[in-house]
Amino acid sequence: MRAINALQLRIAYIVISLGVLFGIAGFVRTGALLISTGTGVIALSQWGARTFERYLPLTIAVVLFGLAIALPNGL
Repeated sequence: MRAINALQLRIAYIVISLGVLFGIAGFVRTGALLISTGTGVIALSQWGARTFERYLPLTIAVVLFGLAIALPNGL
């Protein structure tokens, strides 16, 4: 697996921040997708960490992504 560098981590933090801002503005699905994508990248960057610290954030990101896809169109 290719290592995730500092620039990609900075982009992930920016994506998470944009996701929070989109969620506040009312675009909940887009915000959740951005947050889950950024969280997934950060979780993958911690690949050398212990098992629990590696898989829990990745699982949360996947569940949030699935929740964002399952939201009805009106939200």
